[in-house]
Amino acid sequence: MRVRVRNWAVARVAAALCATTAATAAVLTVTPSAPSGIAPPAGAASPASGALGAVMPRLKDSQASQLRRMLEGAPGHGLPSYAKALTSGAPDDPALIQAVMDYAHAVHGGRLREGDYLADWGMRPTGFDPWPSFVAAVKEDRLATWIASLPPPYTGYDGLRRGLATYRALASDGGWKVIPEGPELALGATGPRVAALRKRLAAEDSGVDAKGPDKFDAGLVEAVRRAQKRYGLEPVGRVGKGTLAALNVPASDRVDSIVANLERWRWLPAQLPADRIQINIAAAVLTMFKGDAPATSMKVVTGRPGDHTPMLSSQIHSIVLNPPWNVPTSIATKELWPKERANRGYLKRSGFKVISTGEGRSRLQQAPGPNNSLGRIKFDFDNKYSVYLHDTPSRGAFERYSRLASHGCVRLERPLDLAKLLLQDDPAWAGDAVDSVIAVGDTKRVRLTKPLAVYLLYWTAFAGSNGQMNFRDDPYEWDGTLASKIGAGKQVTQVATR
Repeated sequence: MRVRVRNWAVARVAAALCATTAATAAVLTVTPSAPSGIAPPAGAASPASGALGAVMPRLKDSQASQLRRMLEGAPGHGLPSYAKALTSGAPDDPALIQAVMDYAHAVHGGRLREGDYLADWGMRPTGFDPWPSFVAAVKEDRLATWIASLPPPYTGYDGLRRGLATYRALASDGGWKVIPEGPELALGATGPRVAALRKRLAAEDSGVDAKGPDKFDAGLVEAVRRAQKRYGLEPVGRVGKGTLAALNVPASDRVDSIVANLERWRWLPAQLPADRIQINIAAAVLTMFKGDAPATSMKVVTGRPGDHTPMLSSQIHSIVLNPPWNVPTSIATKELWPKERANRGYLKRSGFKVISTGEGRSRLQQAPGPNNSLGRIKFDFDNKYSVYLHDTPSRGAFERYSRLASHGCVRLERPLDLAKLLLQDDPAWAGDAVDSVIAVGDTKRVRLTKPLAVYLLYWTAFAGSNGQMNFRDDPYEWDGTLASKIGAGKQVTQVATR
């Protein structure tokens, strides 16, 4: 029997099965070929690493049944069906073992190949080789524990899985009908568009009676507000163009959004620090966790489309009080120097000066002060994108529900509160010490005694505290890009294994 090995891990499978079936008439011949869509993450071991000859004990019938049930549940994780691996009843079927390895890679570390990640996708899964732990689990008859350890161990992931089941059911039932365009719908409106609105809201909200009157009553106002909150829109209780567009997104598109977010959860480490900051780029919200529980939350302003805030993880190591702003060359060239040419003296009036960097080069720097673009506080963390968290003198954006307006850095609604939380265990910064330094106006860098983990993440679908799904726009079109790259990887696999 000839086995075509689709990826690096399955070479181990084939070799192990050769060893375990040597006493039988079936002999496996390993024929390497192109990698599958489930490619090894960066840093993962290769088949030549020495464990290739590891012998896997023969699966019991009960163990094979466990693995088949695991594969049957793959669509519930937003993964493809492994139906072809479920046709044989033989416990040592190579197709079954290969599917198990592919599933383990996909559900634990995602389905992208190393070259598929965009430059701004700084979150990457760590290397994962499922073979040694799988063999040990078979030997020790603890497959259930091994299977449970594969998906991300987070309530956010579990909430998305429940949402996936809900929206797949909605989509399979035909989804919902499009509400026709027309004038804004508000309290007191009547007619067929109101009836259509009521039915549409009822599809996602059990508190709405789909067969209620075709009048926009007080109950419908509240239902619209609930929907607007779920979509990240201003909860005004009226249905204008923005709300209508969100309501008319097909159920199948919501399914795709959930699947994309499930994939990104797999890029996170297996355990997040109990104390950390998480920023949802798409929703423009920061949450600080202490002891794994939310301690504070605030609005933020993230990068506008074209000036993306990258996904990344790092550690905040310093707070700069009264920071100067060293202007990136791109901003100086595209925005500031044109303003100076159009209005001589603009740069000086705005606190900018030209600083020589040697070899005939220079850069702009804005002096600290109330009009400095970084405000009074900056939070530094190492990253290759040169982004950071900071204050801002421009407060108007925090009043908007769409807050994607920066050049890529993250502006904070309440930076002083965050600074004091990060310094609260440092006796040198007790009381009003931070306020006093800011008032003097001198620049001071404060090293944190304990750096704090920070995660910049991109969630366009997430479950709320009540379990109900929330959706945000895909401003960077990363959901669609991710789906395309996964699909392209699948096509490569199909061609390679023909």
